Amino acid sequence: MKFASVLAALTFASVAYGHTIFQKISVNGADQGQLKGVRAPGNNNPIQNVNDGAMACNNIQHRDNNIINVPSGARVGAWWGHIIGGAQGPNDPDHPIAPSHKGPTMVYLAKVDNAANANPSGLRWFKVFEEGLNNGNGQWGVDTMIKNGGWQYFNMPTCIAPGHYLMRIELIALHSAYTQGGAQFYLGCGQINVTGGGSVTPSETVSFPGAYQGNHPGITIAIYQGTIPNNAGRPYSIPGPRPFTCPAGQPAPAPQPTPQPQPQPQPQPQPNPQPAPNPGNGASAPLYGQCGGTGWTGATNCESGSCKAVNDWYSQCVP
Repeated sequence: MKFASVLAALTFASVAYGHTIFQKISVNGADQGQLKGVRAPGNNNPIQNVNDGAMACNNIQHRDNNIINVPSGARVGAWWGHIIGGAQGPNDPDHPIAPSHKGPTMVYLAKVDNAANANPSGLRWFKVFEEGLNNGNGQWGVDTMIKNGGWQYFNMPTCIAPGHYLMRIELIALHSAYTQGGAQFYLGCGQINVTGGGSVTPSETVSFPGAYQGNHPGITIAIYQGTIPNNAGRPYSIPGPRPFTCPAGQPAPAPQPTPQPQPQPQPQPQPNPQPAPNPGNGASAPLYGQCGGTGWTGATNCESGSCKAVNDWYSQCVP
């Protein structure tokens, strides 16, 4: 009985509220399978130091030898879930990510000889997609991903040289980015083989770490004005280079089918599953986790530090 109590406490301590993991790829609407051709971390904790050595593909635990074929011009999807397998439990409010975690979504590619065994360290990456803040409707890239049931879509450029690439999928949660080091980087990599296409090798590339600076105005930023996360109506500056575009005269993309809504995976059994915490069951939020705000039903105590109100909608455990 004592052992069960200790195990339950450890399980609660490992829960990361509002966090997410990239874990699936789709090609023209075809789901390629859970963790197939995907390098994913073992937990959903973010990176918060832009100079972290894992900024290329994260701290990888899940990895296989699959390489996903992607035709040039294809509609590619990257799927995010709260934990490996999807939701933490029935009606998980933080799946695929907590709606308070507003921010941009991005995709980078790096040419490699063999995507299954390529080392991400030292690679040169070029951006092929980004979605930041739409000042017209106040929607962020993360909002689009949530509306798509966890899927983040982009079009593979038609002109890049065929071959193997690591595909870096990223989102940045900015709810606590009002001080340097507060932005949360969620990322992982896919192993792909681009077929067809052209012969272009983009020259504007960056390294990870190194592509971002901690004081960049798109990384250290207070996006909430009262309860509205719209950056006070100001344009948002997305970190990193602008997305690569094919030169004029390159082949136009062939028509592709519109991806259909993907079936949501059923939660996989977890060791000693616990119910989602609520204010009355004694659970505590981790450092930098959400601990309050309008509509919040999770933990209101902090494992360490204290619960500080960022705005009416979001409170966070801070040192």
